[in-house]
Formats: sequence, C-alpha cells, structure tokens
Amino acid sequence: MLPFDFHCPTRIVFGAGRIKELGELVAGLGLKRAMVVSDPGIIQAGHTQRGVNHLLAAGLETLVFDGVQENPTTDNVEAGVAVAEDYRPDVIVAIGGGSSMDCAKGINFVHSCGPPMQRYWGVGKATADMLPMVAVPTTSGTGSEAQSFALISDAQTHAKMACGDKRAAFRLALLDPELTLTQPASVTALTGIDAIAHTIETLVTKKRNQLSLAFSREAWRLLSQGFPRVLSDPADLAARGLMQQGACFAGFAIENSMLGAAHALANPLTAAYGIVHGQAVGMMLPHVVSHNAAESDSARAAYQSLGGEITPEEAPLYASGELELEAFLFSLLEEAGLKPTLSELGVDREKLPELATQAATQWTGNFNPVEMTADDFRRLYEAAY
Repeated sequence: MLPFDFHCPTRIVFGAGRIKELGELVAGLGLKRAMVVSDPGIIQAGHTQRGVNHLLAAGLETLVFDGVQENPTTDNVEAGVAVAEDYRPDVIVAIGGGSSMDCAKGINFVHSCGPPMQRYWGVGKATADMLPMVAVPTTSGTGSEAQSFALISDAQTHAKMACGDKRAAFRLALLDPELTLTQPASVTALTGIDAIAHTIETLVTKKRNQLSLAFSREAWRLLSQGFPRVLSDPADLAARGLMQQGACFAGFAIENSMLGAAHALANPLTAAYGIVHGQAVGMMLPHVVSHNAAESDSARAAYQSLGGEITPEEAPLYASGELELEAFLFSLLEEAGLKPTLSELGVDREKLPELATQAATQWTGNFNPVEMTADDFRRLYEAAY
C-alpha cells in the first residue's frame, strides 16, 4: 500500500461538440478578460477562432497570442509575458496541443511570479498565486491539460526544463474530440505514441501508487483500442474520443507517478538532433520495456498485466499472447509510420556516449523502476541504433 496525496483542481468536460460551451464555462468561473494562447497551425485550422467566438458570445474580452512554436522556448514565454503584462488578463485559455498548453503555463509562471523562466525549473518553485487557466486540447498526446508541469526549452542551452507547481494546474479542461479530426496524420501518430509511452512509463515508476495505477491502466485500455483505429480511419470520432480521454488519464497518471527512462532518452535526441518528441520516445520505449522487464520482477509483472486490460477483439495479437509488449510497441511504430532506429534518423553513432551522458542527467530517469547509469543509457541507444 503505497502512500499518495491526491488533489485534482481540474474540472474535466468531455464530449463531441462541447467547444460551444467554452464561453459559458469560462464566464461561469467569474472571469471576464481572456488571453488565448495558440499556435499558427491551430489558428489556420480554425479552432482558435471558434474558441474566441464562443468566449466573445459569453461577454468575455479576448486577445490572442499566437507566438507558440513546437517545443516552446523561453523566448516564446517572454514574448507571451510581454503581451500579458500589457493586456492584463484575468484568465489564460490555451487552445492547441501540448506546446500551447505548456507555453500558457510558462507565461503564467513568469507573469504571476516574475522572471526568468529558469527560476521555475523543478517542483514547487512558484512564489505567488497564478492566474486561472483553461485548456482546450486539440491533440491527444501530452496530457498537459491534466498536469501541473510545463516543459519549456531554454532558448540558449536547449535544455528541456520541467517546471511544475500545483498552482500551475488548469482550472478547467474542455475535451472535444471533434477538434482532433483536423490533425495531420503525422501529428496523430506522434502524439498518440507519446500518450502510449505515458501509460507504460507511469505504470512502473518508483512513484507509482494505487491511484496512478488506476489512471495508467484505464489510459492503456482506451489508447490501445483507440490508437490503431484512428491510424486506420482518421475520421473515426469514437476512436478520437478514446484517444482524447486516454491521453488525459495518462496525464493524471504522470501527475501522480512521473515518467521514466524512455523520456530521459528522448530529450537529448530532441535537443541535439531536433527529433520530434513522439518519434524519439516511441522509438526508445520498447528498448526501455525490455531492459526494465529483464531487471525488475515487478516491472515485468506490470507489463504482462496489460494483456488482461483489453479483449482479444480490441487487440487480437497482443491480448492473445502472440506478441510480447515490446513487439506490440514496435508494431504500433510501424503502423504509425515512424522510424524504428536511430540510424534512420541520422544520429551519429559516435555521439551515443555523449547522448547517454545527457540522458543520465534527465530528471525523469530518476523515477525509472531500474536504476540507470550513463552506460545503461548508452546500451539502450546502441540497441535502438
């Protein structure tokens, strides 16, 4: 019986077409002046304007900040803070994927507590109450809407900083799977693999507990059904709903369990080679599963238990035992059209020891169920090469 301390400040509203309720939900919080944080792709898809229209219809003043990029940096945060200091919002609304949600949190940290962003690297570093925030995720991957952490890259060093504080949690998350229908196939694949990685890593970390396990297992059940379906039929709205709920539940699992070695391995690949996070973590995940299963009886048992979470109809090859978890993950990579090896992504083999040294410094590696050294990380990179 592992101890835990669970507090969920985030109201979750789920359902197709519920974006139309955004304005009344935000107004119902007693808020009147919204700063919307979004990225150019989501704006081009029309989702940002839909959200703005509903905010305006409910009588909220609204301003859009669109200076978000993939893997938001301290520069993006500083630009958003400048807008916030001029506009003086009483609520921040993030419409987009993990980048928009993380950037919104970063803006809130600095606007509410003072610069620079680097001050908040770690846990519990906020020095004042923060503005209420609302999340409208348009992807099914990061689960940022269910977490109090923001991942912000230092624009100078390229280090990915995990900045977490309970005061940075969203007040409300509106999950409308219709918003995910416009995702390019590559985004669906990359974010879906990231969500799968979250379920599997949170299942076995040192911080796992009864509550996080409940979220991890339900997230796996939803995602293992939904992901193959959206890959084969991107218009399957029910499957999109499974993915959005699964990603959110995996986010709650992260909040209560943290992540592991696959994310520690992925971050240096993104920093050094610009490899998209979903590609990097999805490629490394099967190797981490294999390593943990070989070294930890409890991790191996947890991985094996996943087969009982789904029926043969939902995932016939895996549930029937014809594929081990590692092979199932490789099959998902192939189905998603992602690269299975580092060599195919142009990584220099001679750089693997250097990447391993960087991976050993990543915070998430501390929570892996098996103690990891730089040499362990190097061997996993070699296995993926």
